[in-house]
Amino acid sequence: MAFKTTLTLLFCFFILVQLRAQVSKVTLSGQVTSAASGQALPFVNIVLKTEKDSAFVTGTITNELGRFSLPDVKSGNYRIACVSLGYKELQKPITVGTLSPFLDLGEFRMADDPQNLQEVTITGQQAEGVDDKLDRKTFNIGRNVSQSGGSVLQALKNLPGVTAGEDGKVLLRGSDKVAILVDGRQTALTGFGSQTSLDNIPASAIERIEIIHNPSARYDANGNAGIINIIYKKEKQEGFNGKIGMAAGLGALWVRKENLPDIRPQYRNTLKLNPSIALNYKKKKVNVFFQGDYLHTPTLNKNEFVDRYYDSGDTVRQQTKRNRSTNVVTAKTGADWTFDERNALSVSALFSSEKILDRGDEPFFNANLTRRNQLWQFLEDELKTTLTASASYQHKYAQPGRLLNIGLNYTFHRENEQYFFTNIMPDFTGKDAFKLISDENVFDFNADYIRPLRYGRLEGGLKLRRRFIPTNMQFFPGLNSPIDSLAGGWADYKETIPAVYGNYVFENRNFEVEAGLRVEYINLRYDVNPTHPTYHSDGYTYAKPFPNVRFAYKIDDHNKLSLFYNRRVDRPNEVDIRIFPKYDDAGIIKIGNPALKPQFTSSWEAGYKTSWTNGSLYAALYRKQINGTIIRIGTIVSGSTLIYNIFQNAGKSYNTGGELVLQQDLAPWFSVNVNGNIYKNTVNAFSVENLYPVKSKYSSAKQTLTSGSAKVSALLKSKKTEVQVVAIYQAPDIVPQGRTGYRFSVDAGAKRQLPKGELFINATDLFGTLVIRKTVYGDGFHYTSRDYYETQLVRAGYSFKF
Repeated sequence: MAFKTTLTLLFCFFILVQLRAQVSKVTLSGQVTSAASGQALPFVNIVLKTEKDSAFVTGTITNELGRFSLPDVKSGNYRIACVSLGYKELQKPITVGTLSPFLDLGEFRMADDPQNLQEVTITGQQAEGVDDKLDRKTFNIGRNVSQSGGSVLQALKNLPGVTAGEDGKVLLRGSDKVAILVDGRQTALTGFGSQTSLDNIPASAIERIEIIHNPSARYDANGNAGIINIIYKKEKQEGFNGKIGMAAGLGALWVRKENLPDIRPQYRNTLKLNPSIALNYKKKKVNVFFQGDYLHTPTLNKNEFVDRYYDSGDTVRQQTKRNRSTNVVTAKTGADWTFDERNALSVSALFSSEKILDRGDEPFFNANLTRRNQLWQFLEDELKTTLTASASYQHKYAQPGRLLNIGLNYTFHRENEQYFFTNIMPDFTGKDAFKLISDENVFDFNADYIRPLRYGRLEGGLKLRRRFIPTNMQFFPGLNSPIDSLAGGWADYKETIPAVYGNYVFENRNFEVEAGLRVEYINLRYDVNPTHPTYHSDGYTYAKPFPNVRFAYKIDDHNKLSLFYNRRVDRPNEVDIRIFPKYDDAGIIKIGNPALKPQFTSSWEAGYKTSWTNGSLYAALYRKQINGTIIRIGTIVSGSTLIYNIFQNAGKSYNTGGELVLQQDLAPWFSVNVNGNIYKNTVNAFSVENLYPVKSKYSSAKQTLTSGSAKVSALLKSKKTEVQVVAIYQAPDIVPQGRTGYRFSVDAGAKRQLPKGELFINATDLFGTLVIRKTVYGDGFHYTSRDYYETQLVRAGYSFKF
């Protein structure tokens, strides 16, 4: 009852941010023939009129083959007329919806009429149409004034339904199981079936972001929370044009919490730099583009204070401070070549080099801070190199919208990590090190076919992925080393995934139906160094169907109700099963689990949208059931205070909630967007066994917690100036073995359009209120933590267009 009351209150008071409906342009096509002879009729006048008042919308004539095409038609109800001397006028009602960019109206058979048709003149205005799909949200990054000059991760945090999780991940409706795409493809830059490096992709390189909660069968089946599609900028203006930009920022403006005694200072006044350049040349059939960005971002990446309490009576007070220096170079280039009106080839390459230097301090004290038991200092020297090469071919058939797309994609990603540790104990000092090299190679082939129908379209295709990741870890233990050097060695990850899919879309005046099925087979092998003290070779195979269904009822032109169902999978990524212990935290050791299996999710959702002249309201109710839930479990070994965090399959869990989005233009110069999301997370009782470093069992009672988030965005705008303020609240949420605390922050920004450029200034976490709080309970211990990492940042920048 309390949950239902809370949900009702949220629907009344917390309404969600921007879901601006986008105008959908549809191309109508068909063929006109003689009813008597069946021959194609050239030069027939085709006239499209609104159904309501017969206002003229657009028109054309048929070609020599009797075919016609009417581009850029907005959604609505129309009548199409075929007019030609010697034939009776033929009219048909047409419904243009929002689901398909092309509609094939089929054959129009005109009957003979020896009488001449009188000339008719029709006048009127084109009706407005709105693309209000309820399966996704699309956002123009340029409109996110409060995060201009930042990273993609920072920009995402201000979008509806997106919240920030621990470890720098984004959450959709409380889940970090999000598939990240770049230009519609998975790459090692952002992870395959996971999310990585979002904080190192400059937002200045991005045109827009799509958030897809209910993907169709044409998308890969991974990501139970949904898909975030990051779309790079690419101009297509005729001639030579471009844009040069420069952004600078200052973070860590003041010390939010003082260090524990006798460690190196925290980063202060960290200077950020982000120069960028975009060039484009288009002439006739060729379009060539280049985009380059450099991101220099020193940050106080982590400043976490942890109090650990053990049933034995011991207490450990710990701080983890990590000063990070990051330099990222990203370049994307390519060319589009249109051979003729039906065939086109696109090739592109993306290069990214990410250099990270972490200087960290971890002091461990007793309860009253009178005795330091250990000081763990480390230097992480990491270089990540990514290269992606893509080629895609498109063939357009004579029927508009009928397409064949073929794509090839290769990604190489290297992680080259070196850690150097200084272990300062009361009676000795030891020096330890390790080196990790991981080379990821991914080959993708896909073919997609689209055929428009009179009331929708058919889609089908296949995909083949081959992924190979050899890794090698070498430990170099020092004096009295706490490192388990025997846990090093090599491991090879091999993954093969063939998939086929089909999708059918139907739409008429009142109803929309989309139904698809994707079938995936996976063969995963993980070969492990046989000398590893705990783990040995493991893997899995499966062949599973992943259906999706969407049904919508269009109540009228301004109201729509949609129902969704889909089934998805989250496969463990290579780092989730990686067998090497990680020592960037000397008190909490993380290690992968090669016995980890995928988790499968069934999702149901009901969505409703209503729109009016100056705004719109979107509401949704959803429920997800996850089988084989993947979570990290921490256990301790008898006689030790070390906590070992290992991924496990915990059984069933549930995510049930509601979401609201309101956008309202209160005046021509002032608009407000409000975002509310409330959900209940439940993890059933389970028992698991951690194998590393020795066998230890863990049992958990049922966990449940109601959580949510709210965002309010206010935008003031004049002809050339925009000012935005965004307030974000995130309620306490459930985490494995515990919960997080609440979070609150305010961002603000302003942007000014200049004759040939743009000037901006903004600030994140304006009042320095954002702190990550967490409490975790395990067998024999519990701990509380607060992370005062760098959240407050002031940025300014300028971009020049030519």
